[in-house]
Amino acid sequence: MDKIKDDKKYHSARRSKYWEQLQTLAAQPWSLASLFAQDDSRATRFSAQAGALYMDYSKQCIDERVMGALLRLADSCELSARIDALMQGAMVNNSEERAALHTALRLPENAELQVGKQDVVADVHHSLAQVARLSERVRSGTWRGFSGKAITDVVNIGVGGSDLGPLMATAALDEWADTEIGVHFVSNMDGTQLDNLLKHLNPETTLFIISSKSFGTVDTLSNAKTALSWLLATATLRAGTEDSVLRRHFIGISANSEKMRVWGIHPEHQLELWEWVGGRFSLWSAIGLAIAIRVGMNRFRELLSGAHSMDEHFAQADFVDNLPVLLGLLAVWNSTFLRVNAHTVLPYDGRLGYLPSYLTQLEMESNGKSVTQHGDHIDYDTCPILWGEIGSNAQHAFYQLLHQGTQQVSCDFIACVRRYSGEVQNASLQQQHELSLANCLAQSRVLAFGNAAVTEASNSDAKTVSSADKYKYYRGNQPSTTLLIDELTPHSLGALVALYEHKVYVMASIWDINPFDQWGLRWASKWQSLCMTLCSKRLTANLTLLPTSYYSISKNCLSNTDQSIM
Repeated sequence: MDKIKDDKKYHSARRSKYWEQLQTLAAQPWSLASLFAQDDSRATRFSAQAGALYMDYSKQCIDERVMGALLRLADSCELSARIDALMQGAMVNNSEERAALHTALRLPENAELQVGKQDVVADVHHSLAQVARLSERVRSGTWRGFSGKAITDVVNIGVGGSDLGPLMATAALDEWADTEIGVHFVSNMDGTQLDNLLKHLNPETTLFIISSKSFGTVDTLSNAKTALSWLLATATLRAGTEDSVLRRHFIGISANSEKMRVWGIHPEHQLELWEWVGGRFSLWSAIGLAIAIRVGMNRFRELLSGAHSMDEHFAQADFVDNLPVLLGLLAVWNSTFLRVNAHTVLPYDGRLGYLPSYLTQLEMESNGKSVTQHGDHIDYDTCPILWGEIGSNAQHAFYQLLHQGTQQVSCDFIACVRRYSGEVQNASLQQQHELSLANCLAQSRVLAFGNAAVTEASNSDAKTVSSADKYKYYRGNQPSTTLLIDELTPHSLGALVALYEHKVYVMASIWDINPFDQWGLRWASKWQSLCMTLCSKRLTANLTLLPTSYYSISKNCLSNTDQSIM
């Protein structure tokens, strides 16, 4: 692809007068209880909707002055122009000289996007056609293993974006699955995950998808090597050959076709990625093959359509009504100005159980940076620590800290309004869903208003907590946003995930950082190779033969216990 340089020198939000204005506003005391008491229409005014997603941000520590300053801050750094650059395929990933065109992965087939000499839309839909062809072969039973049996299980081997995205989406959409084929995910390099899984699978009917943008990630290739050995051990007994095993039991997804070829992936079973697709933004690409196998290509396309609808909203809606812009600006307000350096994602729906892990990578790998795009060291807080859990489980795990701890934590509550509706036989499940939704709304209220909300619910006096009972006190004032999804479908899930992708870009634009690289991972990988050498030497008891410099490295890589064993 010819590179379209984003030569425009954008203005810095840090140098804007609105930055100073927000610092001044952040220094004043904020009380959510007081803000609501002073404004009966607050919940209505500080809310927005896009399609099936409704966002209530009235429980954030904001007022009209803060929102006005945040919106003007976005204008001051030319956020609109930055969004246009992203959508048009400009080189927004400046450190790697690449575009970041994950939005192109969900463009409809009749759209037009020409980047240099590359017809991006045509390439994307050619790849989607390959995904459709391969997934249908597996789903229909046409794809056969080395012994002639149909595939019963598919194992996606990947790590990071090649694992978390398809894992999250496959789990979220499992009730839409229309096949008995099991889809599994393996990522951990130590082999435990894979070993435990293989005990329950039949090598004659198991297909592996090796998902790696570089096709050089040691975590992924070590698991793939073990999978191949497992298959060959059985194939040899049944007169299968290594060529038949590789051809009938492996699909590769990568931007490096040569490495796939060398590893042994048959050309017809290679799916292409592009350098302009970041791993953590790639579930919409061929990386989503596992999703398509589980729920079918039509529903995978609905997932893409939902994401595209959020892309259009992001590109076209006024900032005051723009969900990704609002979500991103609120995150900047909390982290940079209020110094709320922890954020938790709390989905009150078991289908979204992997969403917090997915968003942890999306946000922290993208925006965990301390240098601007121009190489200047940053003197303000950027990405907060992010974690999360299914809401009801979180209530019995870490809500104690949220309610009565010493740290302020911002929260995203996520819930679906409708589920099990119209299913008479699931009346009990419907009640459980309503209970979960009620817990979501109740917890956000208590976190915001503290003891006042507790006493209100029990019709008691807010002042009844005596000095001797301070351990019962809920301080409140924890900022939160509530995202309500009308109903979880492939389309609404796509919109939800794209919402968070664009939130990340808004935050990065304000902070003037590059959200599309991850240089922090690279040097650790180089040390990994050195430490691997040391571990191998340890196993052969040749430590005394190692040069002093390498022994020094080992002291940094291995624990004292390991060294004593050596």
